Amino acid sequence: MMHSFGELVTKFTTCFNVRHFPIAPATLYDPCEYFLGLGGKRIRPVMCLMGNEMFDEIIPDAYHVANAIELFHNFTLIHDDIMDKAPLRRGMQTVHTKYDEPTALLSGDVMMIQAYEYINKVKSNCIHRILTLFNKTAAQVCEGQQLDMDFEKKQTVDLDDYIEMIGLKTSVLMAASLQLGAILGGAGDSNAKHLYEFGLNLGIAFQVQDDYLDAFGDPEKFGKKVGGDIVANKKTFLLIHALNVATETQKEELQNLLKQNEDDKVEKVLSIYKSCGVDEWARSLKEKYITAAFQHLEDIAVVSVRKKPLKELTSFLIQRDF
Repeated sequence: MMHSFGELVTKFTTCFNVRHFPIAPATLYDPCEYFLGLGGKRIRPVMCLMGNEMFDEIIPDAYHVANAIELFHNFTLIHDDIMDKAPLRRGMQTVHTKYDEPTALLSGDVMMIQAYEYINKVKSNCIHRILTLFNKTAAQVCEGQQLDMDFEKKQTVDLDDYIEMIGLKTSVLMAASLQLGAILGGAGDSNAKHLYEFGLNLGIAFQVQDDYLDAFGDPEKFGKKVGGDIVANKKTFLLIHALNVATETQKEELQNLLKQNEDDKVEKVLSIYKSCGVDEWARSLKEKYITAAFQHLEDIAVVSVRKKPLKELTSFLIQRDF
């Protein structure tokens, strides 16, 4: 009996909502528990469970690896918030704002160590493959974050370079979560690889959607003000494409808008985006990556009913307007 994405979120959340850290020193461990208490969609660890269930019943090891994935993901968020000087995460104070930066650094570090403690509980004889993939992915996420920071200093960024950065920063963890589950479920190499590629393409489509919603989403549903990326001068799929296709006049206007923060900046940038057809282009780019993802899903040699939860997940991630 396959579980739906929603059912697995509930199962994982029940398993994950326990105390993961010792009581003392409270000054180190309470910030970790505080941050985990902010919640989150828990998409990545659930992808690990889905990867397992696609090939066999979910084994206890899959929950250990899912815990490790979620702790690793939260460790990256704590450190990202410091780098971005972000005051809020999910509407609540970030760790470095609520406590201080040294505490946030140490809390992130110890969260990463706790992730390895969960991997250490894995009984399966494929532990070596699990550790190799987990470590490779962890390093790639750091590479992606570094590229993202490098891009902030650059005037222009090439679209292919941006896609590579998003792949490392966002997609590889989704892809690896699915493949880690597949390995635990006994998948063969070819099936595990297709599942990884499915996750990689889905992750890029997810980011295109995110960039798109930030500019063109409905603030009521999106839950935050539209145009946050524009105000922050973030290099996004939309901005990179606009600078590629804009006329000289539009390009000049865009560059000038990026240098200032007038009240009507978002409106003016959106108007240039629309006249360059950026909204349509972003939608077709998203479709391109979803089509590629589904082709890899199609190529996995299991009965189609086993693929249904992943199709549901794709709808949840890509057709969301929040």
